[in-house]
Amino acid sequence: MNYQFSWRAINHKFTRPVVTNHGIWEIRESIIIRLIDVTGKVSWGEISPISWFGSETIAQALDFCHQLPKEITSEIILAIPDHLPACQFAFESALSRLGEKSASIDIQNLTYSGLLSAGEAALNQWQSLWEQGYKTFKWKIGVDNIAQELEIFNLLIQNLPDSAKLRLDANAGLNYQEAKLWLQTCDNFQPKIEFIEQPLAVNQFTEVLELSNSYSTAIAFDESVATLQQLEHYYQQGWRGIFVIKPAIAGSPSQLRKFCQQHNIDTVFSSVFETPIARQAALQLAAELSLNNRAVGFGINHFFTQPDSTFPQSLWKKL
Repeated sequence: MNYQFSWRAINHKFTRPVVTNHGIWEIRESIIIRLIDVTGKVSWGEISPISWFGSETIAQALDFCHQLPKEITSEIILAIPDHLPACQFAFESALSRLGEKSASIDIQNLTYSGLLSAGEAALNQWQSLWEQGYKTFKWKIGVDNIAQELEIFNLLIQNLPDSAKLRLDANAGLNYQEAKLWLQTCDNFQPKIEFIEQPLAVNQFTEVLELSNSYSTAIAFDESVATLQQLEHYYQQGWRGIFVIKPAIAGSPSQLRKFCQQHNIDTVFSSVFETPIARQAALQLAAELSLNNRAVGFGINHFFTQPDSTFPQSLWKKL
């Protein structure tokens, strides 16, 4: 079947910058795609790359969209190469929404992890998220001096209610000794600490395995398993810890579904600061494929001004 194809580049500023070990992120750039089938049915997809996580760059995604004709086929969509995982996700998600047999998965039963700002700001932020119903929180580490972060951590963990869970995300920003110190510290606060996410660089798999066997605090892979190819690689290498999956940059949803259904892996599905278009598609995958009760990492709305009710149709009316 043929589909009319068009796209629009968008960007929006975070209400507060996202600070990680990768740097300060102030503006989210994405591409909204539109497919129209022969009956006139419209479907949307979203390309939201994070190049420092291993996806394509926004420039590569724009170049890909520029090269496509105004009429495309499902064969073209399913042949998008693996080095464009965010494009794979966007086009395949949009295509699946047009399918007669596509059914929405109920996402009502998902619970969410609220993202806290890095540094001291987290101390004044968690209460409002708690009041909104969040019981799991994620805090970025590896951003400031470790002694300073440990001081803030001690205040944060003591203030959080006993029923709360805290995730620490290093974004590959710790060295081996720092990772050991964090894990030793977290072992003292079990079971309040759910896991430490990506403590070491992607190329330090052996060291992460060693750490995961030495401490009771769980370790999750994030940057290491950003794409489906990486996910498959580290599973084959023997990783049986937690896999943080960001569907919008992982690649083909159908291939991701197949992998997760074949292997009983411990997953946490997570956001890439996408708009509601990619968010809905990602959450449906999370609801379908999560085999545990872990909160999904999509509690990020407070970092965004939410789009109005006319989005995304309004993008095409602006021309």
